[in-house]
Formats: sequence, structure tokens, C-alpha cells
Amino acid sequence: MAADNAPPVLLDLTIDNITPNTIRINDQSSDARLRYLMSRLVTHLHDFARETRLSTDEWVAAIGFLVSTGQICSDVRNEFILLSDILGLSLLVDSINHPKPAGSTEGSVLGPFHTHDAPTIENGASMTSDPEGEPMLALCRVVDPNGKPVAGVKVDIWETDSSGHYDVQHADRSAPSERCVMVTDEDGRFNFQGIKPVPYPIPHDGPVGKLLQRLGRHCWRPAHVHFMFEKKGWDHLITALYLRGDPYETSDAVFGVKKSLVIDLGRTDAATSAKHNIPEGSWLLEQEFVLVTEDESERLRDQNAINALKQLGLHMKLVDHLPVPEVD
Repeated sequence: MAADNAPPVLLDLTIDNITPNTIRINDQSSDARLRYLMSRLVTHLHDFARETRLSTDEWVAAIGFLVSTGQICSDVRNEFILLSDILGLSLLVDSINHPKPAGSTEGSVLGPFHTHDAPTIENGASMTSDPEGEPMLALCRVVDPNGKPVAGVKVDIWETDSSGHYDVQHADRSAPSERCVMVTDEDGRFNFQGIKPVPYPIPHDGPVGKLLQRLGRHCWRPAHVHFMFEKKGWDHLITALYLRGDPYETSDAVFGVKKSLVIDLGRTDAATSAKHNIPEGSWLLEQEFVLVTEDESERLRDQNAINALKQLGLHMKLVDHLPVPEVD
């Protein structure tokens, strides 16, 4: 029904018919995708309440939790991203929207501590100002699935300091640290100096931390370095590399670890150390990242969507790569 027409007449509302009534009212939108999203959201929320026999006290507590989650958010801390992360939703959404063909680099979670003020540095420069960190040299390359270098890729890199804190977690932060932006050269390479990553707890002084405690879960993430790759025509990649053998490798609080992203660090030899002006025996991270084009990722995304919808028995079509109901 068009938005300028009279709204649907509600039926005598009951536990059983409140759901179709809510959907009928929401169906006045002219946006087919929005109508579909709201229909499924209302259906699952109402089914959840009926299935669990949700109590008023529990729903009031849930609303209070969401309010407190919003209240603790700031320019440098997004508690809602953290909530999405610990529920596994962040990784799920990324995996649906950015599927990766076999052999390409898989994605991981963005996390709540990415910023837009990281300095752009030259190839081989240092992004660390932490004297307590163990020096690490990173020698990386970006290629396509055929091994051809991809030049001109913007690479955003960030990690914690040696104490397990991101720079924005320090009250006296005056400038970005342990983060940088680089651009791959003609051979697809980008090299930088940082520090060996360490495991760290996600912020657990807010509502998300209290929820983890109630669930009997720990708040730790395994040691890792974040990477984000951007270039027009190429699928946006947010990923991270995790150190093998970390005590939290198999129980990451935000579900970011994938086997293909677990790596071993080496040590720099004399020649490598001299070439890159870093102490001999420093930690060495060597990695080749494989990017795919937007077109390739979108084709795979569409095929995955069609297959998933068929398995669910849903009669749908794709509009702008998103499913909406197929109207006969």
C-alpha cells in the first residue's frame, strides 16, 4: 500500500496476530529492501519473545543494556561495534558481504579502535613510538589471484602498544601511534617497522564486559595486527594476522581468527637487518595478501545468496545484489 493511502486497519491484536499486523503496517514503505528487512526483523524478534516467553523484567533489562551501551560510546570507543563483535555478528556480516574465492586473503573483524587520523608513511618507515615493544619488521606484498602485483593500494595498519592498549585508550594521547597508512609500490610491496603484537583484553569496564562476565566468557583477544586494503575496482578487505601459539588463538573474544590468517614470525638475519636498518634478530613478519576484484566478489556474493535462499525455500530475487521478495 502506498504511503499516501490510509494505513491498514489493525485487527484485534493478540499474541498470535501481532506479528502480521506489525508487518502490514511496515509494508507501506515504497522501499522493497526496507520492507523485507523489517518484515524479517519483526518476525524473528516476535518469535524470540514467544519462544522464550520473554518476561517484562528481562525486556526492561535488555532496553537498559542497550541504553547504557549507547551512553558509553564516544569518538574513540564504539561499544555497539564491540557488542556486534562479541555476538559473532561482525564476522558474519563481513563474510556474507565480502566472500573470498579459494586462495585469496580472508577477512576478519574491524574492531572498535580503527581511526581516520593515522599518518601516511613511506615504504620501510616506522609506525611505532613504543620503546618497550619488541621490534618487528614487516615485509608484505599485495597481489591478485594470478600472483600479479597490485600497485597503488591504500593499506591501513594498526595494532596495540606493548602494554596491550591502542593509542586512543590512553587519556594523554597527543598523536596517533602504532598505526599508519601506506601505499603499495609498483611491485605491490609495502614494508614497515612496528612491534611484535601482544594479546590484550577488549574493553570490559562497560556493558559488553559485564555481559561477557555474566556469560562466563573471557575478554581476551590473541596477538594480531590489523590491515585494511582499499583500491577502486578491488573488493574492500578488512583483515588481521594472528600469531600462532597465542593462548587465545582458539578462543578469541570477538571471533576474528581464521586458520588462514594465523602466521609464524621469523627473525631478521644480518643482511635483512642491515638493509632495513633494524637490529639483527628482530621479529620478522612476511606476508602476501591476495586481493580480488569487486566484480569477482559480487558474483560470488550473488551466487552464495541465491544458494542460501534456495536452501531456505525462499522465493526471492536480487536487486543491487540484495535479496527482496519476488512478486508474481
